[in-house]
Amino acid sequence: MTMSQPRTADPSAAVLRSQYQRSVAQYWNAERDPVNIRLGEVDGLFHHHYGLGDYDPAVLDTPAGDRDEAVIKEMHRLETAQADVLLDHLGDIGPGDALLDGGSGRGGTSFMANMRFGCQVDGVSISEEQVRFANNQAAERGVADAVRFHFRNMLDTGFTSGSRRGIWTNETTMYVDLHELFEEFGRLMSFGGRYVCITGCYNDVTGGRSRAVSQIDQHYICNIHPRSEYFKALTANNFAPISVVDLTAATIPYWELRARSSVATGIEDAFLTAYREGSFHYLLIAADKIGT
Repeated sequence: MTMSQPRTADPSAAVLRSQYQRSVAQYWNAERDPVNIRLGEVDGLFHHHYGLGDYDPAVLDTPAGDRDEAVIKEMHRLETAQADVLLDHLGDIGPGDALLDGGSGRGGTSFMANMRFGCQVDGVSISEEQVRFANNQAAERGVADAVRFHFRNMLDTGFTSGSRRGIWTNETTMYVDLHELFEEFGRLMSFGGRYVCITGCYNDVTGGRSRAVSQIDQHYICNIHPRSEYFKALTANNFAPISVVDLTAATIPYWELRARSSVATGIEDAFLTAYREGSFHYLLIAADKIGT
């Protein structure tokens, strides 16, 4: 007669709440997309978001042997500019403050925040591979004591209530329920703290998800929310929106350049169609914590 071996506890069970979250985590654990990796290799800032601003058309006239590298560098400049715009809206952050990056990816925006404000930054992700990569980056940069990445769910971070002066999400809210998310962020945020979100959302005025928006959902295994849901969920959790910026026109050049690059993934046409037809908006929302 043999004794059965005790089951080994799965550490991810406490983080991943559903089969959907497990599938999203699997996607990002396996992801090695050049549009993220090659761009990050330009200067060591690895982003998982899109870009803002006009591109330099001269990069498309670069001689054939150097053209691809010139386009990659220009795309990376645009995505870093996007992160700068987000950080511009965080308000008065000092070295003694603590920030949270909700859905931190490979860490690019967290490192930029630490460089700008000199403060502590914690990033959370449900991708163990992203957390490993980002913590290695922190060690290589010599900031592992100030910028830390955690395998945690941003709906239940485990951090101390009222411990954050600033929180942001950069194209990650489409993976979660907004009311649950802002309830957790409301718990974490000190009074007067600032939350900043950059996200794609579908246009309530045009009805439900357009065909192009549905293609984006399918490509990224996400669930894009209607624009109105952000404001309902924020106000229900004691956040007062103070700034809403429509970045749609400013992001179209990035997608036009990406469609002509070597790292195009095939989803570019869906984004351009959705933006141009008005069924999809690229918004920045900044909101202050006003209650308990």
